[in-house]
Amino acid sequence: RLRPMLFELAVALALVLVIEGLMYAVFPKAMKKILEGALSMSPSSLRSAGLLSAIVGVGLVWLLRG
Repeated sequence: RLRPMLFELAVALALVLVIEGLMYAVFPKAMKKILEGALSMSPSSLRSAGLLSAIVGVGLVWLLRG
């Protein structure tokens, strides 16, 4: 059971790279603005946004895989 889970994790990480790469390739100026905005945010705000994003992601995976 562990190997299929590792395979799915690898596929998920690869998809993250594809999506992020496409965002930089298609919208480079917008991505620079987003990164500049992130630099101006406080660490606690970034942490909160990251935690919220992770929770939403886990919820989506749970709904889609359930």
